[in-house]
Amino acid sequence: MLHRNIDRRQPMELADKVAVITGGASGIGRALAAAMARRGVKGLALVDQSEAVEDVAAKLNAEAGRVFAIPFQGNTTDERFRASVFDAITQKFGRVTLCVPAAGITRDDLAVRVDKNTGRARIYPVEQFKLVVDVNLIAPVYWALEMIGRIAEDRAARGLKRWTPEEGMQGSVVFIGSISSQGNRGQISYASTKAGLEGAAATIMKEAMFYGVRCSVIHPGFTDTPMVRALGQDYVAKNILPFTQLGRLIQPEEIADAICFMLANAAVSGELWVDAGWHAPA
Repeated sequence: MLHRNIDRRQPMELADKVAVITGGASGIGRALAAAMARRGVKGLALVDQSEAVEDVAAKLNAEAGRVFAIPFQGNTTDERFRASVFDAITQKFGRVTLCVPAAGITRDDLAVRVDKNTGRARIYPVEQFKLVVDVNLIAPVYWALEMIGRIAEDRAARGLKRWTPEEGMQGSVVFIGSISSQGNRGQISYASTKAGLEGAAATIMKEAMFYGVRCSVIHPGFTDTPMVRALGQDYVAKNILPFTQLGRLIQPEEIADAICFMLANAAVSGELWVDAGWHAPA
């Protein structure tokens, strides 16, 4: 049997790492930031389009008893904004090695709807589809690539080429998929983007391991977030809870704990379904 002198503890720790989370002002992103704080993350770029990200970062820092979360308000699809976030957080805390681009939107509607009065079909607006693709698929991929590119540059500057296991993991990405990636009525754009992340993650994993960076996808079920609450209590009670084995919505903290597990455990790859046993009705 081949034995190597590898520090097996290093890949299991988030302590003293620097992270970027988009969509960090609420829901899964906020819960993940708090979970990372408890695990000793040194620095965190908390990114969101909402101005609430300022208050959220302040509260997280107060709860942690230290300043680790730095708020950044802006559009995650903006290339310059993305680069500025990485520049700022790197200057303050050091190189980013954890990335969870969690920002996402829904623009739900049936793909084809027939007007009862005119009898004409209304097709899902292409502008809406493109918007969801930009926010939910393209932006997350490029936030991940931003981190990977900077890790690659750092390695090149130090004369390092192909990564070896003896070095320990150099970075980790977790994309936020969804059970909707399997198909969900009324979510033609949202489901397409979440399914797209599966292919992106699988491809990035094959390429980024050259630099020692892992990439995976978590597929949450219906979670108690503003996005799900916006569906309304009646909708949740009628169309979600009866098809969930746990009989309740998943808590953001449960998803956050699973993401930390995926980030930290070097043996974890591919996809993790955290769906509370939900199965779509026929």
